[in-house]
Amino acid sequence: MAAYGSGVLVGNWNEAAVLEEDRMRDFIRKRDRGELLMQKIGRLEENLLKKIKLSVSKDGFICFGDTVMLLSPDSESSVDNYTGACGNLTLAINLEEISIYSAVSLQAPCGVSAVKTIDPVGRNTFCLLSVDGSSVGEPIRFGQKFGLGTTGGFSDPMFYLASDHKSFIRFAKKSHLQQVFLTDELSYLTCWQAAFLDPQLRLEYEGSPVPANSKVIITHCHTNRSLAVPRNFWTRSYFGREYEVICHTYLDSHRVEEDKNYWVIVTANPGDNGTMIDRPDPQPGGIGKKEFCQETENIKIPDYK
Repeated sequence: MAAYGSGVLVGNWNEAAVLEEDRMRDFIRKRDRGELLMQKIGRLEENLLKKIKLSVSKDGFICFGDTVMLLSPDSESSVDNYTGACGNLTLAINLEEISIYSAVSLQAPCGVSAVKTIDPVGRNTFCLLSVDGSSVGEPIRFGQKFGLGTTGGFSDPMFYLASDHKSFIRFAKKSHLQQVFLTDELSYLTCWQAAFLDPQLRLEYEGSPVPANSKVIITHCHTNRSLAVPRNFWTRSYFGREYEVICHTYLDSHRVEEDKNYWVIVTANPGDNGTMIDRPDPQPGGIGKKEFCQETENIKIPDYK
């Protein structure tokens, strides 16, 4: 009677060997095509987190064709009301985890969110596009329609920032207000316009060039609602905790937009590789009024009587 040894094959050994060979061939084929999960994640991170050079504003205004960042500036109300949501936030692509397993790098429609990263990378930089036939290099004016496009650091395709009216099946996940998303079709849903910050001077500045690195109101043309970051609604993405971006006009008791609707269109610093928000504040050479008063308090005026 034959005895069992380590070299004896038992069970479906032939089927197991063939299955292992098929798995190895499938692995090699996916590796050569770049379809492995680790290759997809590496490619996404390489493009979405790739350093992007912003455009330099030579005359202080934003122009069609410029590569910029949309920054939601920090405010005192965000520090007082929403703990942990203080600081500058930038508009960025919200990459869902399920998109990592797809064959296409980015799929439309794609969500957007506000992130704490203020360095220009692939996922938070946008290109100012013309929708009315204006040529590249012309300044964008208050009240003029424009588009916001991004490739996420990839070569193509271009995705456009869009919004639409709220419905029973289409709304923001957390706030249930009007959602903002990225689409691959350029239409009336992707048209935006900038408004001057002070509503009392808004009509006077209509038609004037939009200054760069200054607070403005960005309004969706089709729904007439302003782009906003409430800062009290956050979502989970592949990169962690991020804040929801919606289209909703927040008005105070004086019917003036709140700081949730404030945006800064950031350009590059011409002096170095940073942005204009990284530029230090100028230091005056003279003394201030307070220091001058303190120095003149101890001066004794002689008595000539």
